[in-house]
Amino acid sequence: MKNQDILQRFLFDGTDVRGEITTLSSSYQDIIALHNYPQTISKLFGEFLVAASLIGASLKQPGMVTVQATGDGPVSTIMAECSQGQKLRGIVRGEWDSSDGSTLSDSANLSEVMGSGTLAITIEPEHGERYQGIVQMAAADLSGCLEHYFEQSAQLLTKIKIAVDQSIASGLLIQQMPITQDFDQAKDDWQHLSTLMDTLKSNEQLVLSHNDQLYRLFHEDNVRLFESQPVSFFCSCSHARTERALVSLGEDELLQTCEDQGLVLITCQFCDQQYQFSENAIKAMFNTKPNILH
Repeated sequence: MKNQDILQRFLFDGTDVRGEITTLSSSYQDIIALHNYPQTISKLFGEFLVAASLIGASLKQPGMVTVQATGDGPVSTIMAECSQGQKLRGIVRGEWDSSDGSTLSDSANLSEVMGSGTLAITIEPEHGERYQGIVQMAAADLSGCLEHYFEQSAQLLTKIKIAVDQSIASGLLIQQMPITQDFDQAKDDWQHLSTLMDTLKSNEQLVLSHNDQLYRLFHEDNVRLFESQPVSFFCSCSHARTERALVSLGEDELLQTCEDQGLVLITCQFCDQQYQFSENAIKAMFNTKPNILH
């Protein structure tokens, strides 16, 4: 039976290769249900959510991983975030239904949808230094772009397979870690495992359980599969965070919006949650008196 909304890490005992496998079902559907994206874009968006889940598995402390592509095509941005605990959210921006009549075919790949552009992976720990790596999108699909990213930015050989349909998004990653054994043996191990992974078909990823996928590929290679972690959709927006963002706009501009529109209405781009601020609420933001110690 197919796993749903879980991520699992695994190792190959006796090698320097690690891996992750993830399946998104309800989490994927919950996110795309918030947006009226065409099917092609929803599937590509699902690939980014899978990528964020896989890369987010490496978080060792509270924080967030963001996978974002930016291009000059009909879709200008696809972004997915994974915070600690496998909490996912994301957004797509573009002009795929623009007045010039541009449309997207059902089989369009990432490069056809986004054109030329860059792929960025950002790691933001709650406590510590923010890191971002950026590379040119050097492949037609996200898996190839990610493999290129890890080779160029982190000097890590990586193999990624992602499959998405209307209801499930699944991904498998293996990665060569810094070599601790004989170099030639490590090279042979990687070649063997990556060749096996190339045989995995998209329909197998969408219907087979994690155990069955790994057995199908690596049943002779001493795979050690770890406990599953639940994956879910979660948006971190809140009234308080929205208020803090509004303060940066200044009182005059906000009060003018209240005068013109009756209130300030902010809609979260990730989850469509709306936050309303009246004229009195705006004034209260800027008239809060400091606490006086007696």
